[in-house]
Formats: sequence, structure tokens, C-alpha cells
Amino acid sequence: MTISKVSIAFFLALVVHFVAGEQEVLNRAVNTTPLQKIDCGAACARRCRLSSRPRLCHRACGTCCARCDCVPPGTSGNYDACPCYANMTTHGNRPKCP
Repeated sequence: MTISKVSIAFFLALVVHFVAGEQEVLNRAVNTTPLQKIDCGAACARRCRLSSRPRLCHRACGTCCARCDCVPPGTSGNYDACPCYANMTTHGNRPKCP
């Protein structure tokens, strides 16, 4: 018994359709509650209070907070609490967020 190219294409299209449908259901389940905006000014002031360059730290932190809507706790490290914040880089591939 041979399987035609049309049958394979139909099967693949069907799989993609079901996977996309499941992903949409998962996205709806995860996003059922509206995200609460954090106060980036206060969070970055707390994060940058011990920085040797507080203005630069606060500016970079503010940009990262606005994009990720989170700031890791503490004055440094703890990036596992906010992966978006930790993964953002500059044009030179250096960490952007303090």
C-alpha cells in the first residue's frame, strides 16, 4: 500500500490545525486573569539603590520593566524571577537590564 503525497500533506495540515487549536486553548487558560501593571519607578528605585551609577541603572531598569512588566527582587541577581528581564541584551550582546 502506498501513501500519496496528497494524503501526507492532508495529514500534516490536520496535525498543524490540532496543535494550533490546543495552543490557543492553552493561551486562553494562561491569560484568563488580566496582568496587573507594576510600579516600575518604585521597583527600579529599589533595584538600583546601591548602584554606583544610579541614573544609568534606573534608566535601563525602567526600559526593561516597561517591556517585561517585572523587575527581579533585590539589588542584583535573582534573574530567575523574571526571565524576560534577564534575557534582554544591548546591540553589543551585553545584558541590558541591571
